[in-house]
Amino acid sequence: MNLRILYSATDGLTGTKIVPVSGALYLPPGDAPQGGWPLMAWTHGTVGIADSCAPSWDGRQTQDETYLNRFLSEGYAVVASDYQGLGTKGTHPYLATRPAAYSNLDAITAVQRAGFPVSQKVGLFGQSQGAGAAIATAAYAHAYAPEIAIVGVIATGPPYFTPRAIAALERMREPDKPDPFLGYSFLAMTLVQLEQPEFRMHNYVSSKAMPLAERVANTCYKDIKAQVRDAQLTYNQAFKASPSEALVAAFSAMGYPRLDLSVPIFIGTGGKDRDTPPRMQTALVMGLCQAGSRVQAHYYPELNHRQVVLASTVDSIPFLQTAFTGPPPEGNCAAQANH
Repeated sequence: MNLRILYSATDGLTGTKIVPVSGALYLPPGDAPQGGWPLMAWTHGTVGIADSCAPSWDGRQTQDETYLNRFLSEGYAVVASDYQGLGTKGTHPYLATRPAAYSNLDAITAVQRAGFPVSQKVGLFGQSQGAGAAIATAAYAHAYAPEIAIVGVIATGPPYFTPRAIAALERMREPDKPDPFLGYSFLAMTLVQLEQPEFRMHNYVSSKAMPLAERVANTCYKDIKAQVRDAQLTYNQAFKASPSEALVAAFSAMGYPRLDLSVPIFIGTGGKDRDTPPRMQTALVMGLCQAGSRVQAHYYPELNHRQVVLASTVDSIPFLQTAFTGPPPEGNCAAQANH
């Protein structure tokens, strides 16, 4: 059974207002077991900020369909938020973790209270932007929704925005080489606009790139990325002034409120990931380990940002099965410290 849902959530930007959020609920075929289908909350990767890009409206990427069907075939129900402002009123605060976490936690509560045959225990899983959202959901749950019984987190390709990570990304940039990932920067600048009303994108973006940058308001990311690639746009061509200082403010909203998670977390990293570099993900693993979280980190050296999603199920599904049935899955922080 596939259902599109509309529910109420707390506005993650203000922390006070109530906003409508859309999403979907997927139930396996057949009769639910006693206690309901074990519930998973899926948080999707970057699709853009235009309402038409919301997965419950636009449909899911083939890879995501295959991935979610893998879990449905194992007998898990899946609730999937579109996130605040994506498909509903307002601008989606791209990559901001609190809005995504609140949208996810309130989606879980909505389907559990609505009489659907789903369990009270819930696992979290996400990719890329959604991996960050899944980790943030576990981190914010302690204060926002402690009644939700989260058993574990699966995160593939998670971002980790810290001053050190940002500096590393700056050093890695090749400013005169065509950069197909510039669309991420344009999207991040829309978050700055939400947080700083005085911010003007045209003060930073060149006249050559401005038509592309403006299209993020009504064009899905996959199309923006294709247009950036076709234009062979470089960083130096795209920006007439560095937006780094402005983006630092946005990056603060993209962080995690805590790294000492009370639930085990699986992190899958592709060695050829260019969207969220392995070094960034390794720093997150070390930060989680140092904070005392139980982390099971897996490294897939030949896989990229997208390939790691499906390939990691050979390890993530056994992790999940153990998380639901107990005892908690083993971590491998000691092994990470030796790398």
